[in-house]
Amino acid sequence: MTIHIYSGPLSMFGAKVEIAAREKGLAFELVMVPFIEGDAYEPKHPVVLRVNPVKQQVPVLTDEIDGGVELFDSTQIFEYLEDRYPAPALWPEGIAERARARQLEQKSDEVFFPNVIKLFGLQHDMHSAAAIAACAGCARFYEEMEGLLATRVYLAGPYSFADIAFYMACVFADRKGAGMTDATPRLLAWRTRVGDRPAVRAVVDPMMRFLASQGRGVPAFLQR
Repeated sequence: MTIHIYSGPLSMFGAKVEIAAREKGLAFELVMVPFIEGDAYEPKHPVVLRVNPVKQQVPVLTDEIDGGVELFDSTQIFEYLEDRYPAPALWPEGIAERARARQLEQKSDEVFFPNVIKLFGLQHDMHSAAAIAACAGCARFYEEMEGLLATRVYLAGPYSFADIAFYMACVFADRKGAGMTDATPRLLAWRTRVGDRPAVRAVVDPMMRFLASQGRGVPAFLQR
């Protein structure tokens, strides 16, 4: 096996990479790093420490091709997978279309998900001003994506890394109390389309089983 993906049972970003690899039909070995109570990954895996010594976080991908490639950061791994294994494509064809898709993937991580992160420490106080503001931020982003889906099936036109990134962010948003509502019916239908893809199911279903095994809540739309 030339490709190794280092992830964790509750790593949203690791799940993104694994889904992308599965969508491309790649053979890889999945290495789940040690996970302890409190959503911490300890002890740090030596490969993760070597490849990502500053942040010490998953995902990490290693590929023995071309003398050995070692990468961290899900977006950078996306780009490598697309360049090295271009079929099936997970970015649109046109230059402008690819740029827009990349922007959507970036916004999912850097605009939408920070609202979800704010909710991680507020589960005991969802009526607080901070929690209400974070949920409102998520709702505004849902409305923006609802508008995009008025003219397309997926966020960037064809199915892409942008859909993978936002789907996983939505899973975590729902877990933390900022899920979608009936106010965005096209987005709800999009979530079903993406969630029914075999590559997505193969990654998300084990994550949900892990949550259930820990006595944690599983989003209603993923309770199969």
